[in-house]
Amino acid sequence: MPSSDSPSATPPSPDAPQAQEADLLRNLLLSPGYLKALVFCALIGVPVSLVAFWFLVALHELEHTLWATLPESLGWQTPPWWWPLPLLLASGLAVGLIVTRLPGTGGHVPAAGLQAGGGASTAALPGVVLAALASLPLGAVLGPEAPLIALGGGLAVLFRSLTRAPATPQGTALLVAAGAAAAVSAIFGNPLIGAVLLIEVAGVGGPQLFAVMLPALLSSGVGALIFTGFGRWTGLKTGELSLHLTAPSPRLELADVLWSLALAAAVGVLVRLMLDGGRLTAGFVHHHTLARTALCALGAGACAALYAALSGRSPVEVASSGQATLGELASDPQAWGVGALIAVLVFKSLAYTLCLGSLRGGLVFPALFLGAAAGVLLAPLPGLGLVPGMAAGMAASTAAALRLPVSSVVLVVLLLGSGAMIPVVILAAVTAFVVSELLPSRSAAHGTP
Repeated sequence: MPSSDSPSATPPSPDAPQAQEADLLRNLLLSPGYLKALVFCALIGVPVSLVAFWFLVALHELEHTLWATLPESLGWQTPPWWWPLPLLLASGLAVGLIVTRLPGTGGHVPAAGLQAGGGASTAALPGVVLAALASLPLGAVLGPEAPLIALGGGLAVLFRSLTRAPATPQGTALLVAAGAAAAVSAIFGNPLIGAVLLIEVAGVGGPQLFAVMLPALLSSGVGALIFTGFGRWTGLKTGELSLHLTAPSPRLELADVLWSLALAAAVGVLVRLMLDGGRLTAGFVHHHTLARTALCALGAGACAALYAALSGRSPVEVASSGQATLGELASDPQAWGVGALIAVLVFKSLAYTLCLGSLRGGLVFPALFLGAAAGVLLAPLPGLGLVPGMAAGMAASTAAALRLPVSSVVLVVLLLGSGAMIPVVILAAVTAFVVSELLPSRSAAHGTP
């Protein structure tokens, strides 16, 4: 028997696994293939970003022409209540033709989520671009991020084919992710959001990733609350890495947290119902695509028209992604009465549901607006502040819609421009994500085309 101090009995060093991982990473980074991939991804980012820039410019200019310039030239300061009806009918007809006649069906159905997207094939690129141009400027209650992800990934693969670079499955995955990240780098106002979004969309680790990530995310939010509250009560300092900015930040109270949790649970249920409705709409549209796509788009237009007729406000507040309207809501929430907030929540939710299953676009901006509107509506509750309500609503709606809780937290925190709401944002995102995921799924039983 070997003695206890013989070499064979020496226990392995605790640093051995870390050393092996460091060697593997070093070898990967120094490998010629990976270095070439890094350089190629950096170079690809230049043309992809330029194409994405002009694509977004085209969307913006078309939307401004159809919803501002054209009504003004006809004598209206704002679009009349019936304005969304012909535009969204035309959108439905155009998207129906693109889905049935062009390769790639104009991109994936939005109700399937961002994870179903990815880079479009080179043959599908024209359909993706045309379907987005036929949906978003004409009033679809969707955002541009899903077409941008498909466009960026597809363009990256196209440019690789033009340069005759070698193709491998791993290299293609890297290239698609890099192209998509380059395309969405500016749409959220911060490139960090696009990077985190693409990492989470890639879904490395699958359900196990969420199983590990959610407890860590939740614990970090609870820890931030405890440190904030206990430090305030005792007046003691623990030392922290922070920048003390001069801009005022709202002060979180216990009532803010409790109301935010209830708001997040309710928003998680409502968003899940909208997604399930979008999947049912997709199943309805799947057969007899042209007529049914036009009918669903017209239904979304009717929601916007009814909202305008009943509230006396612009139909753009329903018939759009909500990106511009969100800024107006955040800058002047007092301009929205209780009736207007309830109406925009009801009609935009219905229009969002119909567009999720019929037209082409992304889920982010309408979800952000609906969450913010819910927060503003409930802000007068005793103890709930306006900013915590909006923060919790936006975090809950994006986490439930995207099924990407980390990306939702990063997005909302950077949109708020302050770290004061981080605990509420984290708790709301995790609560809404868990509640929405625990609800039974209709798509699991019936399938989503």
